[in-house]
Amino acid sequence: MTQHRIFLTGGSGFVASRMVAHLAHTHPDAYQVCACTTDILSGAPLREALAAFQPDIVLHLAAQSHVPTAFRQPELTLQVNLEGTRQLLAALDSLAFAGTLLFVGSGDMYGLVADSALPVAEHQPLRPRNPYAASKVAAEAWCYQHSLHCAYRIVMARAFNHIGRGQSNQFVLPAMAEQLVAIERGLRPPLLETGDLDVTRDFTNVSDVLEAYLALAQNGTSGEVYNVCSGIEYRVRDLVEQMMALTGLPIALKNDPARFRRAEQTRVVGDNRKLRADTGWAPQVSMTDSLAEILNDWRSR
Repeated sequence: MTQHRIFLTGGSGFVASRMVAHLAHTHPDAYQVCACTTDILSGAPLREALAAFQPDIVLHLAAQSHVPTAFRQPELTLQVNLEGTRQLLAALDSLAFAGTLLFVGSGDMYGLVADSALPVAEHQPLRPRNPYAASKVAAEAWCYQHSLHCAYRIVMARAFNHIGRGQSNQFVLPAMAEQLVAIERGLRPPLLETGDLDVTRDFTNVSDVLEAYLALAQNGTSGEVYNVCSGIEYRVRDLVEQMMALTGLPIALKNDPARFRRAEQTRVVGDNRKLRADTGWAPQVSMTDSLAEILNDWRSR
């Protein structure tokens, strides 16, 4: 069996941390992994880390992905997400890399999408609604043009919302789980403070997202873009109420204006048929199991 050497940028982040554990648990003999914590903007140290490890797969996860931060610090967001990507490509060029780079973008890149265009497929025009999404559009475009003349494969993913154990409370379902556990422990009154619960989103368990990334690194077509999503539209309110039910406690809901996002898309659901067709991937973890995983994660903290 050929053992792949996979290099993860953003090595201290949620997805990279889960990838390290996932590979050790599910593919212990198939991959050696380097979760690189070197600053993506560091230049020489990043090249040195790549040169030392000699990967055949690079999974580009390093990003400033928090939307409220992107509104507050658009320059930082663009620097990390676009310039960081450019510097990574330059480093790979300088090392005569001959493997596969998987660039991880976001379903947020689609931005303003009419209901009639749902589920959104890869050919949908990109109309980003926030600085984070705009920076990812720019970085993906840079990757695409680079794929036309570089010596290695570049595959691009647009990952929709992913959920699971270890995710930060900056994201909606972990934020709700954190509050629910505090209520269970008697640390706060039985009142859940929420943002807009009537938006819909396409959620996939992070374990399934990781398998999609591995499948794309092996079987995706260079220069092509793939949605990584469940293809299922979930109303956030329904998921929050399911988590509330798991506590068995009577809990009320209260809107918190600070938790509402600017320029938010009301409905989001992706089309994953291209990913399925080209790689054979399919999601395996149910939403019921995902919600229990998130709640139990916060119970264990």
